[in-house]
Amino acid sequence: MRSQIKERTKRFAIDVWYLCSKLPQSREYNNYVNQLIRCSSSVAANYRAVGRAKSKADFINKLKIVEEEADESQFFLELLEEINKNQELSSEIKRLLKESNEIIAIVVSSIKTARVTN
Repeated sequence: MRSQIKERTKRFAIDVWYLCSKLPQSREYNNYVNQLIRCSSSVAANYRAVGRAKSKADFINKLKIVEEEADESQFFLELLEEINKNQELSSEIKRLLKESNEIIAIVVSSIKTARVTN
């Protein structure tokens, strides 16, 4: 399961990158695009770090970082969804919003499980 989520978060970062490569290049878009690329890739990078946690507390802390970065990714995707005028990209943005929501749900569930297990 962990390797599936590891691959899924990596795929999320790659798919966000592809979306961003299709967006217009302007000062305004570039600011959001740069932030979105940073936080979406951080989701994957920090999820990889979960596997190297030194303790239960460290494990939970690393998962919390993944949750925060996924939530930030979701925020920038929501902004792009509202300002995007390209209907072809709308479905991709919606798909990535759904994926970020699912990643957040999985991570939150993992945090809750980790807190109650010994």
